[in-house]
Amino acid sequence: MPTNIHKKARQVKLMIFDVDGVLTDGKLLFGPDGEIIKEFHVLDGHGIRLLQQSGIQTAIISARQSAMVIRRAEDLGIGHVQLGIQDKLSAFTALLSKTGMDAADCGYIGDDVIDLPILIRAGFSASVPNGHAEVRSRVDYVTEAAGGNGAIREICDLILQAQEKYLPIMESYLK
Repeated sequence: MPTNIHKKARQVKLMIFDVDGVLTDGKLLFGPDGEIIKEFHVLDGHGIRLLQQSGIQTAIISARQSAMVIRRAEDLGIGHVQLGIQDKLSAFTALLSKTGMDAADCGYIGDDVIDLPILIRAGFSASVPNGHAEVRSRVDYVTEAAGGNGAIREICDLILQAQEKYLPIMESYLK
């Protein structure tokens, strides 16, 4: 892995996630009453928890409003959740103000052009292999795993490795 990626990941104090296509595979399943059903990967969830246990704050900024995302965020203890946001840059700016962070302190993973305003400003940016080509060409890192299939865990592990927190975490599981 290029040293530049590790240098950028080492600076992450707040990791921000898009939802559709990143935390999920991007497909929208509609239930019989018209509700949208989403699938989340347990590896991704545990990766988010590991970030939090290591002192890294977590957030979600998503264009779509979803009760399922609220529930998942609550389950994972994600501290900052902004849903139904079309102007993601404004949401990012508000989040920076609320947390007192600089853009350089943040990581962001997204998959579509609506995510570009944050991706080009965040200190560390990532996408998924099934993300839009314009996005993949402008980020620091593209995951091997697809959105909704462990991509978030891959990013979490990368950040923890760059910050030299990964091995101590793994050692705690091997005792």
